[in-house]
Amino acid sequence: MKFFLDTAMIEEIKQAKAWGMLDGVTTNPTLASKTGKPFEDVAKEILRVSAPAPVSLEVISTDIEGMVEEGKKLVKWGANVVVKIPMTEAGIAATQILTREHKIKVNVTLIFSANQALLAAKAGAAYASPFIGRLDDIGQNGMALIADVLTIYRNYQLPTEVLVASVRHPMHVVEAAKLGAHVSTMPFGVLRQLFKHPLTDKGLAAFLEDWKKVPQQKEGIKSKV
Repeated sequence: MKFFLDTAMIEEIKQAKAWGMLDGVTTNPTLASKTGKPFEDVAKEILRVSAPAPVSLEVISTDIEGMVEEGKKLVKWGANVVVKIPMTEAGIAATQILTREHKIKVNVTLIFSANQALLAAKAGAAYASPFIGRLDDIGQNGMALIADVLTIYRNYQLPTEVLVASVRHPMHVVEAAKLGAHVSTMPFGVLRQLFKHPLTDKGLAAFLEDWKKVPQQKEGIKSKV
């Protein structure tokens, strides 16, 4: 499974990359607004720091022509741009124009049903982004949607990758991986949680405490450094 970071914070991206856990970045106007900087400045810095990993940049237009023009502009900012398009009638029309006529990669976002995911794939999207956390919030089973979409895509050998979005906790990542989802995009806090387990912390503390009891080992190691 690929790990994408859902953020606009450069330091978070740099840390994930240092861990070797950055396969891509997704961002949106809400995340960009938290930086307090102009969107274009933020986006170009993300593209530079993340390269060559793909970065999904979202359009703000809602009509077909506007989305297409924005998409054509965004891809000029970097070779790793993926244009993020909303799951609407106009969005699907814009997706097929961008993918087929302009050979631009598109991530169709705000997907909440298998029908919508199928439309995104038929329009040629590189990624389809079902929002599982938001479905869970209203009492629906977000992970069941991931299972349905993966089954449909496999039935017809559709090349669109399932990008699991609105990830709220580590078990969302685990369940998506068990189902075979291609990508999970998560906040930095969730990525950091993947490292954590109380028994790991407890075990490490015990090992270090026992190490102190080994005669001269601590000094010996220091002398070699």
